[in-house]
Amino acid sequence: MNTNMEKVIIPRAEHSISRSLLSPNGVKVLYKLREHGFIAYLVGGGVRDLLLGREPKDFDVVTDATPNQLKKLFRNCRLIGRRFRLAHIHFHDEIIEVATFRSTVDAAEAALEEAAETPPEEAEAVSEAEQLENERDRRKRRHHHGPPILKSEDGMVLRDNVFGTPEEDAIRRDFTVNALFYNISDFSIIDHVGGMEDLKNGLIRTIGDPMVRFTEDPVRMIRAIRFASMLGFNIEPRTEAAIEALCGTINKATPPRLYEEVLKLLLMGAGERTYQMMRHNGLFEPLFPHFDAWLSRESDGYPHVRVSKALEWVDDQLGQGMPVSAPLLIALMFGEYLEEKVAAFREAGLPPQQATDAAVAAFAGELSPTVAVPNRVLVTVRDILNLQHRFHKTPGRNGRGVIARPSFGDALQYLRFMERLTPPKRSLADWWERYVVQQLEAQGAPIEAAGSEAAVEAPKKKRRRRRRRKKPGPAPE
Repeated sequence: MNTNMEKVIIPRAEHSISRSLLSPNGVKVLYKLREHGFIAYLVGGGVRDLLLGREPKDFDVVTDATPNQLKKLFRNCRLIGRRFRLAHIHFHDEIIEVATFRSTVDAAEAALEEAAETPPEEAEAVSEAEQLENERDRRKRRHHHGPPILKSEDGMVLRDNVFGTPEEDAIRRDFTVNALFYNISDFSIIDHVGGMEDLKNGLIRTIGDPMVRFTEDPVRMIRAIRFASMLGFNIEPRTEAAIEALCGTINKATPPRLYEEVLKLLLMGAGERTYQMMRHNGLFEPLFPHFDAWLSRESDGYPHVRVSKALEWVDDQLGQGMPVSAPLLIALMFGEYLEEKVAAFREAGLPPQQATDAAVAAFAGELSPTVAVPNRVLVTVRDILNLQHRFHKTPGRNGRGVIARPSFGDALQYLRFMERLTPPKRSLADWWERYVVQQLEAQGAPIEAAGSEAAVEAPKKKRRRRRRRKKPGPAPE
């Protein structure tokens, strides 16, 4: 992969990253590697966020030390992964992920790597001399076979896990702003791909040809939108054009992986902007074809705007530090769509609960070929919707049983959102929150703020233990 870029080193005086802003544990790892003669850089989102004045979520390190060398160097190290092993350095309150510089590999090398792969339980039995010899052999094979990647017939990468140089590692990353290295030895930034310039201009740009990069891994299209939304950046025109051209290939990624990526997209605090960008760039339709078709149609002469309002509400909750669960996100985002399905099943003669069950089952069938939502999540979505009917009985029979339901907290949040859309004369959400507090007071439990996770957590009944009957002993003689 040729980017035609020259390495640029930005000295400490010309960038804003101070050592004091780094994770102390990350600094320990960087210095220890340097003290033992290894190259080690902070890389990726941590560098990007520090340069933007944001608080990094994690601090990742890259080095020329091999996984087994890392294992020997750090007593608190755990190796994870099979094809490309990563080192997790465990501290009391943090895990620092350390990866060996990576390159690309062709089909011949991949076959040799697969055949020679060492099982995890045998990794420590390989001597240091053997590791060095194996590494020299791998580098020789890469030199003879050249840099092409092992791909499927349509260009999707199947394997990409050979150790490389710092430059190769930077070039194989997805976007320029994620490929900057922070060098602890002189506190400089190393830029192999023009990431600093794109960071200044607020652009998300692929490293290399975007048509090739998105063909190698279609999920990179979702990641481009995620970073643009999260950072408030624009997508560079050539990169955006490639997304629009290749958006239909997103379903080459597995449905479970796409579910995880969609969750990341919509639960990072900029879900509404993300949703609009996905629809604009054509990525939303192949992920949610039935829902997208419904969105394109008006209901009773009105466009469907509730999904945007739901995602704005989710963004607002996350901005206040309030967690939003995956089932609540899905119930809110697809709520109006599911309610129309429920109404159709009701018209067909099903009672409310069975109509909701059928609607969620039909929805799951629509999603399964593209975005595989786990069954446990869909069960909770179904409960959230069913509880909306139950909330109208205050408290009705077994009110304590209602607040004991695992999905009660999420269902109450859903009710809160619905009441924000159409403010009622009498708030059911307020009533149920007061009821929870009353039940906690009756039990002498500590009271948290109404509506908080602790307040809506149900008081659990204590089960009485039944005494076991003693087996009759031998009859007295």
